Amino acid sequence: MKLWGGRFENSESKLMEDFNSSLSFDKTLYHEDIIGSIAHVKMLEKCHILDKDDVNKIIEGLNAILIDIENGKLEINGDYEDIHSFVEVNLIDRIGDAGKKMHTARSRNDQVALDMRLYSKNMAKEVVENLHELLKTIKKIGEENNYIMPGYTHMQRAQVVTFKHHMMAYFSMFTRDVARIENAMEIMDFSPLGCCALAGTTYKTDRKYTASELGFSGVADNFLDGVSDRDYLIELMSDFSMIMMHLSRLSEELIIWSTKEFDFIQISDEFSTGSSIMPQKKNPDAAELIRGKTGRVYGSLMSLLTTMKGIPLAYNKDMQEDKECFFNALNTSLSCIKVMNGMLGTIKVKKESMLKAVKHGFLNATEAADYLVNKGMAFRDAHGVIGEIVLKCESDNKSIEELTIDDLKGFSKLFGEDIYEFIDYENTLSRGIKKEMK
Repeated sequence: MKLWGGRFENSESKLMEDFNSSLSFDKTLYHEDIIGSIAHVKMLEKCHILDKDDVNKIIEGLNAILIDIENGKLEINGDYEDIHSFVEVNLIDRIGDAGKKMHTARSRNDQVALDMRLYSKNMAKEVVENLHELLKTIKKIGEENNYIMPGYTHMQRAQVVTFKHHMMAYFSMFTRDVARIENAMEIMDFSPLGCCALAGTTYKTDRKYTASELGFSGVADNFLDGVSDRDYLIELMSDFSMIMMHLSRLSEELIIWSTKEFDFIQISDEFSTGSSIMPQKKNPDAAELIRGKTGRVYGSLMSLLTTMKGIPLAYNKDMQEDKECFFNALNTSLSCIKVMNGMLGTIKVKKESMLKAVKHGFLNATEAADYLVNKGMAFRDAHGVIGEIVLKCESDNKSIEELTIDDLKGFSKLFGEDIYEFIDYENTLSRGIKKEMK
């Protein structure tokens, strides 16, 4: 059941067969392998390399195999080296000698390179589609919960923001992620089919035809690079890692916000779990798992980078290691995007808890300093004055706006009654964030 062996005197050991086989994971590529072969034999007929009868038999046989795989009549298993041998051997069993002609003017090197490009391009589109769904959810929950909340630096309350503004920061991150993936798809959109093993073929083939049939914008311009390029997988996995980093940061905030100490949000029962011993517990396991799975995607990226770093041109068997890394990173990222979308869409945002945190955080201190600057004081002096006021507020267990005008004038005669309007949280938002978001 091998596609090679004529020059070998001794059979391959069973240990080597198992070690060499990739069918257990590259069977994922069955659809791409079949449609790639159909485009290839159409081109062979167009270029008068195969006759019409043989091509029709091959295409009918390939379509039948595809249908049987997808309806469960044909299972992808058995003593096959890879998905390419599985399809070709089954084709020959069904249509006879015509099936042996399918591989004319092609190598498994450009065949697998084609399969991976087709698969990764299609799955990248699915990632983009799911990111767009996540973006819709982020925007929706932001608009529905445009409440005042503390903004943080160093995990300390810093200035007042809104929940919407906070969430739209993630909207910006995931929007960049979409652009990165779309850019990667544009860079990779060149067909390697026809590069053959590494130096093309002596047949007069039409690479542009197969590229067009398969939806590529062009052909790989160098045969050696065409069969050995895995940059597009590394780039996509790098993009997936960036997505996971953003998902992990958001997960961390959701975890913190859902604690009793913060109490800013409540994660729904649908995306929480309980404790086997503590009946009161409601754990944010969905967010924690996303945060944890980020390392898996990072690891897949580093694995493929390490695999590729010392490989000479052109194809080497090391490259077989690209698939499990990519499949793992892709599937993990996709599932995490979907779970995050579901979890965000069902959270409850607690307006009063966030407002309470704002009032106890001196989040209008910077605006109070700006008030003094507007009255003619140098900012550095204003910074010092407001720092002293905060010390008094902490001592008296009051907020800045709760101090009397006489209290404030004790620190600077520049304070007037208009200070209270100036440092009102809604007014500070109107001068800053709300203006930015218009």
